[in-house]
Amino acid sequence: MNEFPAIFHDPGVEVLRADLALALRAAAHYGLGEGVCNHFSVALPDADGLFLLNPRGLMWSEVEGDDIVIVDAAGSVVAGRHEVEPTAMFIHAAIHRIASKTCVLHTHMPYATTLTLTEDCGLDTTLSQNAMRYHGRIALDRDYNGLALDPEEGERIAHALAGKDIGFLGNHGVVVCGERIDYAFDDLYYLERACALQVLARSTGRALRPVTADLAQKVANQVLSERLQSELFFAALRRTLPAGA
Repeated sequence: MNEFPAIFHDPGVEVLRADLALALRAAAHYGLGEGVCNHFSVALPDADGLFLLNPRGLMWSEVEGDDIVIVDAAGSVVAGRHEVEPTAMFIHAAIHRIASKTCVLHTHMPYATTLTLTEDCGLDTTLSQNAMRYHGRIALDRDYNGLALDPEEGERIAHALAGKDIGFLGNHGVVVCGERIDYAFDDLYYLERACALQVLARSTGRALRPVTADLAQKVANQVLSERLQSELFFAALRRTLPAGA
């Protein structure tokens, strides 16, 4: 592999590298990672299918901007000083290419993954306020097919999203997509919070109190109509989780 090419020193790309690294460190801070597995990526604007991806073998808590690698639309590493994990290339390359998603965050975070192990497979978006923000935005992929070690499995997952922002991958984990890193990370964080509330509520054995689908859709529309809170959250993370922290 080569060291970072000129595109990596473009000011806009440097910001994306730093923000992707910040999202990884923040996810580690909140317990959303799993060892050195799972992957975050973001498409480079006007770069013919190139995207940024976290490297193989680093804890999310230690990733900094210069650790991020650049990958092409075929899932091959173009530049950077680290390798990338094979399933990352196949899943993320396919979702960027087929589903046209800008930012793709894939985790096995505990509560969301717990729901993928159930018959329902995903989140009930009529329960908590946190869950309602995802109403109409979730795709359920019940067809677990082993590790994504070939292009076909990555493409199958990409098609299973069916244009949705959030994918619950049966017996596996979740994919959260967004047009920006800060929006996607905010959705990732609150998705796990919503899943935790659902698991805890069901563990009480008491009857649950869902709202109507119309009300859930109203809340989803309210959240998506103004994302300043998402931007402020990410700015707060930038202040409190600096590189090397």
